[in-house]
Amino acid sequence: MSGLAGRFRELWDEIAPVGRDADSGGYLRYALTAPELRLREWFREQADLRGMPVSEDGNGNMFAWWGDPHDGDPKTDGPAGTGAVLTGSHFDSVPHGGAYDGPLGVVSAFLAVDELRAAGADPVRPVVVAAFVEEEGARFGVPCLGSRLLTGEIDPDRAAGLRDAAGVSFADALGARPAGADPALADRFATFVELHVEQGRALVDAGAPVGVASAIWPHGRWRFELRGEGNHAGTTRMADRRDPMLTFAFTVLAANKEARLRGAHATVGRVAVEPNATNAVPSTVTCWLDARAAAPETLRELVEAVHAKAAERARRDGTELTVTPESATPLVTFDAGLADRLAGLLAAPVLPTGAGHDAGVLAARLPTAMLFVRNPSGVSHSPAESATDDDCAAGVVALARVLEELACR
Repeated sequence: MSGLAGRFRELWDEIAPVGRDADSGGYLRYALTAPELRLREWFREQADLRGMPVSEDGNGNMFAWWGDPHDGDPKTDGPAGTGAVLTGSHFDSVPHGGAYDGPLGVVSAFLAVDELRAAGADPVRPVVVAAFVEEEGARFGVPCLGSRLLTGEIDPDRAAGLRDAAGVSFADALGARPAGADPALADRFATFVELHVEQGRALVDAGAPVGVASAIWPHGRWRFELRGEGNHAGTTRMADRRDPMLTFAFTVLAANKEARLRGAHATVGRVAVEPNATNAVPSTVTCWLDARAAAPETLRELVEAVHAKAAERARRDGTELTVTPESATPLVTFDAGLADRLAGLLAAPVLPTGAGHDAGVLAARLPTAMLFVRNPSGVSHSPAESATDDDCAAGVVALARVLEELACR
């Protein structure tokens, strides 16, 4: 194991136990709960060790500054303006998610700063390590909530009122009403580069430890509420039932079929049943559709087709259907000049992704790029998600080179 790989492992082992479920091996690091709050403390500790002052934006996002936060002018057009260079990722997880999704970008950012300092680099503009809140949307339902608040993409009143499964609001969990967009802060950033574990096998197939992102597929989440008539499982004749579970089952199959027909992705991975009793015909089934496609028109057609199929089945089953959009992210094409520049600098392949990221939100505000680190399993949002220490070290080296290029020249 190389020296950098060993240093990565030492730092990684500090956070690896936090929020890990002993039974599944996955992580329960929901935003602003005890495990994620412990990692936020760890973030401050790491920043303090490096003499990097930490600021917060009132939305739950944290920023550690290498260089004077007041240095530099507001951002200018182009991939390397005179403002700060932002990097980092998030700590929160999906239920029983993998270790690397999010935290790898934060740990790698601190180590990249260490590498640059050891090499005697002197940034001419600040480098800022970020930890964004509620990127997964697993607690409050809206993905990339922190970056959406930072950029003004979501109204702070709406964000404040978002509630988790226990009824706790985002404002209560945060301890204050979210501040919303702060142009004075956002204008401090000239460029954002997010390092992330790859959530697929493209780099395995390419035989490369690191890649550069070209685009993020458009995607969104839709809530399907199916209402029928709750009744006794033992006494209600089959012909007399208005069972929303039948409509739900058909909807799941329809989503799978319609996505395959279009070369798109559709997933129903969350469902709530009332009264959720073994011996009762359900009264209500609520499920969430995650849909993604390479082009916006394909995504629109996919969701419309699933909605139409579900509505037709609801009529046959005697149930009622309501579909509510919960979030939508348009096609994100990362700054082509920046992506090409970094791919040339790193001699790395360029690849698209179907996964959403804070980088996708920030790309609408400033030049943004993503680096991916190889995932041998190709699996993500699962305990099987992985990366070798040597590949993670290669990611740190790549990120350090990018930060040197953007902040030290």
